[in-house]
Amino acid sequence: MTRQVAGSVLSLLLTCSLSVSAAQSEEPLAAKESTIRSLEEQERTAVLKEDVQTLERLWSEQLIVNTPQNEISADRSVVLDRVKRGLIRYSQFERRIEMVRFNGDLAIVMGSEVVVRKGDEASATQAVRRRFTNIWRESGRTWRMIVRHANIVPGS
Repeated sequence: MTRQVAGSVLSLLLTCSLSVSAAQSEEPLAAKESTIRSLEEQERTAVLKEDVQTLERLWSEQLIVNTPQNEISADRSVVLDRVKRGLIRYSQFERRIEMVRFNGDLAIVMGSEVVVRKGDEASATQAVRRRFTNIWRESGRTWRMIVRHANIVPGS
């Protein structure tokens, strides 16, 4: 075999090997993103249904939330208490994920939400548009939300 042919064969083998490696590394990333999108949907549904038990499973005990009311809830118990007292109650809750990005054991999720509050007030039937960022941390094989920031879009 000539050097030129051997070099071409080696180059082809390396290219194929790198392509397979890239495809294999993308597969787990796609699976991780699918998991996070599923958890986001579970969390959205649990908030809508005021399902405290599911929220306890999904939210880290150290969850910190920068709320749409421009307050900081310092841990999960504060936010769960707001759910239990009916301060977080929606008749509608839609979430559109625009980006999921991974950084080590963190998943950063960003997008938009539209909520309609439950209640007797006239404003309760108005849709409120928000932007959000949720951060999930993987520990072992379990993901839990550790940070949430939601703000109301002005004029909504």
